Amino acid sequence: MSAGTAVSASTALRARLRLTAPAVRSATAAMWRSPGLGPRYGGYLAAMHGVIRASVPLMERAVLRCAEVGPAERVFGPADPVCGPLADYLRGHIEEERGHDDWLLADIAALGGDPAAVLDRQPPPVVARLAGAQHYWIEYHHPVALLGYIAVLEGNAPAPWLADRIAAAGVPEAALRTVRGHAELDTGHTAALFALLDELPLDPSLVNAVVMSALHTVDGLVELFAHIGRAAEPDHSRERTHTS
Repeated sequence: MSAGTAVSASTALRARLRLTAPAVRSATAAMWRSPGLGPRYGGYLAAMHGVIRASVPLMERAVLRCAEVGPAERVFGPADPVCGPLADYLRGHIEEERGHDDWLLADIAALGGDPAAVLDRQPPPVVARLAGAQHYWIEYHHPVALLGYIAVLEGNAPAPWLADRIAAAGVPEAALRTVRGHAELDTGHTAALFALLDELPLDPSLVNAVVMSALHTVDGLVELFAHIGRAAEPDHSRERTHTS
């Protein structure tokens, strides 16, 4: 592809994500539909805690890998030009995201849940697949893949109107900190990430790494919302047993 027709990394990622938009919209609409929203919201908080608690550790590990694959190891050839600016971005983003898992625990407590029980409970496999794939790519491919994960999670942050819909379902305001906070913060975060993608000297294989990570994250997010919806449904199995 000639320089005149080259597509930027952010354009390539946006184009692929647009193809996934209908599936994401459908999963999001089902997640936030009004009937049963109250019980589903509790499941959402617990599941998202499993996701968000991994965010800072993932970024911290990516920063360390940037140092390891840089000039000292030269795993990717002469001093990797991506790792320096990537690590700088991640260090700043770590401080912006630190403590957000505690927001979720506070929301769970305000909703009447038990934060200790959430911490003790093993997160479902879909959560492990979301974060676990990032661990693998950070360790065994390139830490830039993590940007695809971040782009999807922050690009699908709660909409500004969502907190009011949840409150209308009977959820107390004290349990809405995470939803309100991320609706305000993540728009700016997403813009900064896409700008970074176009600043980094990414070759086609690294652009593909970001895109693949993003598409995997979309699949996981859609599956996670479906899991939350199923878990919140009433269990009618006993009724069927008695009436069969």
